[in-house]
Amino acid sequence: MSQAGNVVIAQGGGPTAVINASLFGLVKAATQGLKRSGKVWGARGGIVGVQKHSWIDLRMPSNTLWKQIMLSPGAALGSCRKMLNLEEAIEAVHILCKNDVRYFFHIGGNDSMDTALKMSDAASALNYEMACCGIPKTIDNDLSGTDHCPGFGSAARYIAQSTVDLGMDIRALPTPVSILEVMGRNAGWLTASTLIARRDPDDAPHLIYVPEVPLSRTNFLGDVQRVYEKYGWVVVTVSEGVKDENGASWGTDHRKKTDGFGHPLPGDVAAELAALVNAELGLRARSEKPGLLGRSSALMVSAADRLEAEGVAIFGASWAMKGNTSFMASIQRRRTRKYAVEYGAVPLMSVANVTRLLPAEYISSDRNDITEGYRTYVEPLIGGPLLRYARLESKERRTATTKTRKGI
Repeated sequence: MSQAGNVVIAQGGGPTAVINASLFGLVKAATQGLKRSGKVWGARGGIVGVQKHSWIDLRMPSNTLWKQIMLSPGAALGSCRKMLNLEEAIEAVHILCKNDVRYFFHIGGNDSMDTALKMSDAASALNYEMACCGIPKTIDNDLSGTDHCPGFGSAARYIAQSTVDLGMDIRALPTPVSILEVMGRNAGWLTASTLIARRDPDDAPHLIYVPEVPLSRTNFLGDVQRVYEKYGWVVVTVSEGVKDENGASWGTDHRKKTDGFGHPLPGDVAAELAALVNAELGLRARSEKPGLLGRSSALMVSAADRLEAEGVAIFGASWAMKGNTSFMASIQRRRTRKYAVEYGAVPLMSVANVTRLLPAEYISSDRNDITEGYRTYVEPLIGGPLLRYARLESKERRTATTKTRKGI
């Protein structure tokens, strides 16, 4: 494929704290790779912007503005959750064809890779020469074909630091149980990252539940009671997508609703579990749900995450301009003593709509915690150590009586 023609970039799905670093990387690489007359456009509002021909010239902003944009959370172009069908993809490719667009880049997760694949298939069906490339993005870290996903490291840092801070708070007050709900509909990568908040055995979190393992009512209550009797306080982290042993979602009636991709919306899992603890164990329990704050915090961005978000996009643009299409750019961890990565490409067909679950090796045998092996995987991604705090230690540890206390 020649380097003639124009570029369109779209962002899809939920934003991350570093998604605009990928946008910047694409614009930089595309601008350098195209012939002087080539245009670099951004679609406003994701693939819907492509369909509506609502584009912005991305070569116009100054370098100063781009430096500010790449540090900003949220999708600078705007995003959407739309499941594109092949007929719509063909119509979108017709629009791109009329504007001599020869490179289409879609930044996003599983469903966005499906969109990129459909655009590639539509171009092939029309016999139109256009490179279609996916750039990975998701805090869920559940894309296959890549060691990890841009956005995940920063979200992992946020939720792990939040768990450290929450632990300090709950340790200090006689509110025995706190349940922290973490984003992650199908995969527990992000919830598992709260493990790195723990240094000592009694540090938060004491219990970690991920969607890969059914969470039964009986086992949950038994786990909470056991930890409470041992330490006198309990911090639980739980994925928003956990299900019970019958495959039913925990949470409220939100589970009956779906998003633009057709996925069920998770309910307030932590709130339901806290109510259960209150009712069945007689322990005061509170729920916390950072929600979108966990993926949008610019203050908690991992430097490594931002660097890789830009780097994988630069690779994707350069790979497309070498004549490759229908691929997702990927991040691969080198087998070196010091953490390092390299970039590669995997077929979109092997990525689209495929969920990479947390491997069983990272889930403890009692199924309510995460193994220490996961710490080795995730710590290099969060961009440095978490904030740790001093404590006044007493010779007598605060412990609970074995008798259940009500209304504390």
